[in-house]
Amino acid sequence: MKLWGGRFQKTTDKLVEDFHSSISFDQRLYRQDITGSIAHARMLGQCGIITTEEAAQIIAGLEQILADIEAGTVAFEVGAEDIHMNVEKILTERIGIVGKKLHTGRSRNDQVALDIRMYLKDAVKATQQLLLTLENEILQLAEAHVETWMPGYTHLQKAQPITFGHHMLAYFQMFLRDLERLTDCHKRIDYMPLGSGALAGTTFPLDREMVRAELGFAYVTANSLDGVSDRDFAIEFTACASLIMLHLSRLCEELILWSTGEFAFISMDDAYATGSSIMPQKKNPDVAELVRGKTGRVYGDLMGLLTIMKGLPLAYNKDMQEDKEALFDAVDTVQKCLLVTAPMLKTMTVRKENMAQGAKGGFTNATDVADYLAKKGVPFRAAHEIVGKLVLECSERKLALEELTLPEYQAVSSAFAADLYDYITVEHCARARSIPGGPAPQTVLAAIAQGKKALEIFA
Repeated sequence: MKLWGGRFQKTTDKLVEDFHSSISFDQRLYRQDITGSIAHARMLGQCGIITTEEAAQIIAGLEQILADIEAGTVAFEVGAEDIHMNVEKILTERIGIVGKKLHTGRSRNDQVALDIRMYLKDAVKATQQLLLTLENEILQLAEAHVETWMPGYTHLQKAQPITFGHHMLAYFQMFLRDLERLTDCHKRIDYMPLGSGALAGTTFPLDREMVRAELGFAYVTANSLDGVSDRDFAIEFTACASLIMLHLSRLCEELILWSTGEFAFISMDDAYATGSSIMPQKKNPDVAELVRGKTGRVYGDLMGLLTIMKGLPLAYNKDMQEDKEALFDAVDTVQKCLLVTAPMLKTMTVRKENMAQGAKGGFTNATDVADYLAKKGVPFRAAHEIVGKLVLECSERKLALEELTLPEYQAVSSAFAADLYDYITVEHCARARSIPGGPAPQTVLAAIAQGKKALEIFA
C-alpha cells in the first residue's frame, strides 16, 4: 500500500504510476533528503515529540541507508513515487513502525522545498568555483598579452586598435558579474522551509531554529504558504545560469570566428577540436560551437520554469514536480560548459603576428587622426569630416592613412605636421588610451591586479 493510501479503495493504475513517479530524476536529491530527515528526526526527539531513543533509531537507520545508496546497493522503486517516499519506505522496512514516526510534523511539500534549496546551495558554490577557474585562466591570458595588438570591432567591422589582453578582460568583467549574481542568488536560497508542512505549518511544537542551524541555513521562511510554493530561487538560479551561458556563448562565438582562415587570430589545440569525416583538411572548433549551442538549452530550462510557475494558485501543485528536470539540466549544462571552456582557452594558440597585422587594416587609426587634429585646435566635428574625406581618398587609392605623404595631409589641413606618423601607429593608438578601462598596457596590467583582488572574496 502507498504511504498515503488510507483513503483509497483502488490501487494506482500502472500507467499513472509511471506517469506520476519522479524517482528517475529526483533520486539525485538522496543526500539532501536524508540529511534533512536526520535533522528533522533529531529535532523531534529534542522537542519530545518522539522519544530520544526513537530519534536515535531513525537517525541510525537513515545513516545506514545513505551509506548503502552511496555503495550502490539500494534499488529505488517507481511505485514509491519519489526519493522522499523511497527513503521512508526503506527506513520502515528496516526499523519497523518507528520509521513511520519520521514524517511527524512534516509534508512532502516542505520536504522537497528543503531538498531543492540544499541542493542549489551546493550547486551555487560549485558553479562559482568553476567560474573562478575560468576567471583565473582569463587573467593569465590577459597578462600574457598586454602588448598583443589587435583590431577592436563594432558591427563586426574594424574600429580601433586594442590589445588582446584588454579584449579578454571584457569577458573577465562579464564573469565577475556572474560570480556576484550567484552570491546574491545564494542569499535568497538560504531560507529553511521545513516546518511549513503541506501549507499551514503544523500543530506540533517544532523547533525550526534548531533544524535551521543544523542544516546550515541563514534564515527560516516567514510564511508557510510561500515556504512550500516558492520556486523563485530556482528560477533565479536558472536566470543566473542563462547569463553565464550568454557570456560563454559570446566568447565562443569570437573564438570560432578567430579560428577561421579569414581571421586566423587563434588556433584551437587538437585536444579541443575535431575533424571532418570527408574533408581531411578540416579542424573544427566543435567544443566552442557546442557551448554556443547549449546556451539555447539553458534558456529553454529558464522558460520552462517560468511557464510552469506562471499561473499556479497557492500553495503546492503537482505541476511543480516538473521544476526539477529543468533545474537539474541547467545546473549540469552550465557546469559542464564552464569545465571545458577554461582548458580550451589555456591550450589555444594566439597568433600575435596575425592579430597585429589585422590591427593595421581597416583604417583603425582614423579616430586617432581626428583626435590629433582636435588636439591641434581643430573642432572635433570638423576634424571628423576631414578624416572621413581622407579615408575615402585612401580607399579609392588603396592606401592606408599612414601611407599618405605629409604634403597630402597638409593640403587638407595646415594643422598636420611630421609628428602625425608617430601618433597614428597601431602601438601608439593603443598605448595612448591609458585612462581607466582603456587598452593601454599599463592600464591593462592595473586592471589585472584589480581583477585578482576582486576574486579574493570568492576564494
